[in-house]
Amino acid sequence: MSRRSAGRRRADVPVRRASRRSVFRGLLKLGVGAAVVAALLYGALSFTGLIGAPDYHGDGHGSVEVVIRPGSTGQQIGQTLQSAGVVKSAEAFYQRILGDDRGSSIQPGRYKLRHKMSSKSAFEALLNRANRVEMAVVVPEGARVGQIVDAIAGSSNISKQDVTDALDEPDKIGLPDEANGNPEGYLFPATYTVDPGMTAVELLRQMVNQTLMVEKELNISERADKLDMSSEEVLTVASILEFEARRAEDYPKVARVLYNRLDSDAPLQLDSTVSYVSKRKGDVWTTPDERADPSDYNTYQHIGLPPGPIGSPGRETIEAALNPAEGDWLYFLADKKGVTHFSKTYEEHVALCHRIYGKQTKC
Repeated sequence: MSRRSAGRRRADVPVRRASRRSVFRGLLKLGVGAAVVAALLYGALSFTGLIGAPDYHGDGHGSVEVVIRPGSTGQQIGQTLQSAGVVKSAEAFYQRILGDDRGSSIQPGRYKLRHKMSSKSAFEALLNRANRVEMAVVVPEGARVGQIVDAIAGSSNISKQDVTDALDEPDKIGLPDEANGNPEGYLFPATYTVDPGMTAVELLRQMVNQTLMVEKELNISERADKLDMSSEEVLTVASILEFEARRAEDYPKVARVLYNRLDSDAPLQLDSTVSYVSKRKGDVWTTPDERADPSDYNTYQHIGLPPGPIGSPGRETIEAALNPAEGDWLYFLADKKGVTHFSKTYEEHVALCHRIYGKQTKC
């Protein structure tokens, strides 16, 4: 810089300062408070770009998740980011996106960002779908309503209370008449994406709709008629298969055993239906006290199928219930490796049980 230009710069400074002082004094003479004057000056200078809103520099550090709600404005997004410690001020973020058409393309969702990001870095990160974290609820085959409630509450922002309240309104979640208001067996096992703002009713309705769609795809109603069964009875058998067999090739054979026993008016004697009532966890073995329970689900005490499904059956077990294997077995027993063995008589069953588990076992 030349001495001549430097001299001009020094001469300019007092002029600007004198101008600002005169404006300030003028406002005070009009009775405007000092704090108000300061705010007006800050706003004016911010607008002209001479003073910017507080902002961080760089890409930030660490990791933090934030949820952008559906319908959020730029200012609301900025406030969300500021509250989470992502940006230094909501205003800096808002100013950043104000003149950028891409701001309207920010999608609602859960995002993985960093602490202390510049407003520019935060904006670019929200535009990058790789930073979006999808919330998902996994419902495994055989899952029961209580387990599904826990899975939803544990994997999403939907509370357990909201889920149980929604389950108490079967019409709202789309349960068919055949369910008699009981959602057990109608919350189809699958992985469900939970979008921000999704309600318990919407998620549960999606699960029920998936069950109804599979029923339609497998033509359950017509095929159940050929078995002299209702659609719900097919789901009930399929739900039992989820607990009584471990291998896909065994499902149709176990289904045949159940049908053979039903046809002969023999009790099904299934530990899985008894443990459904006792809420036993870890296995399906039951005690004499559990098997003495008078519940209609106790297939030791009552002949026929239980009143409804005992869990959420998947497509594979539903298909097995609709298409049982041919055979005259009346008994089945799983060994320690999960392979199921079948017998025609009680004597064969006992001999097989002793061979697998030892003669001291009561079969």
